[in-house]
Amino acid sequence: MILLKHVLVATDFGDASEAALTYGRALARTFGANLHLLHVMENTFLRPIAADPLALKAATYNRLNSRLTAADRADLHARAVVEVSDEPADVIVEYAKGFGIDLIVTGTHGRRGAAHVLMGSVAEHVVRKAPCPVLTVRHPEREFVVEGRQEQLAAAQA
Repeated sequence: MILLKHVLVATDFGDASEAALTYGRALARTFGANLHLLHVMENTFLRPIAADPLALKAATYNRLNSRLTAADRADLHARAVVEVSDEPADVIVEYAKGFGIDLIVTGTHGRRGAAHVLMGSVAEHVVRKAPCPVLTVRHPEREFVVEGRQEQLAAAQA
């Protein structure tokens, strides 16, 4: 039997991350788990930027928080978290360890060849280092989860 109490969705706000949130939300709802939504901002300390770093973090938090619905907050006890680091994979893994995450859901761009070598893959690093299973989702993904159908499926299973 699979028991999920805490599902973490790591997002970079891309299309693959939106698909990952759809999966994470559906899995959390199906298993009665809490939903954690995490974004890791680039560390701008010692880098010249035009905006105030605190204002930038607040704007990023608002953007992340807007991805959560009222139902997410009420039913899934969802929380949005913004961290700052140059190593997003390490932050995701440490968050998973610190909060007892049972499943990490993350998007992946599916880069290959030189692009993969040069840019690396946050998802790949998370898969290798995570203390729990990791579900990676590409966009466009196969439509296993259809919005609005979770309630119908839950009612049918009851």
